[in-house]
Amino acid sequence: MRAFFEGIQWLFENIFFWPLDQLRALELSCWSGANLINWIFMAICSYATWYWCKQLVAHKKSGEDFQDTTAHSFLTK
Repeated sequence: MRAFFEGIQWLFENIFFWPLDQLRALELSCWSGANLINWIFMAICSYATWYWCKQLVAHKKSGEDFQDTTAHSFLTK
């Protein structure tokens, strides 16, 4: 059973975390290069948030957005 868990440890340390080890080594020589992926993710999330808000406004203006504040019929009594 111990060999099974050591195999899982080897898999994660040597295979799955290899890209993160490379980023950690890159950070020592080039901080901006190591953080480039963070900036890319922030740009993608910012664009997605902007697009989502734009679509919400468009649906509200067209009248497609129907909001019923009562979740169940017994709440209206």
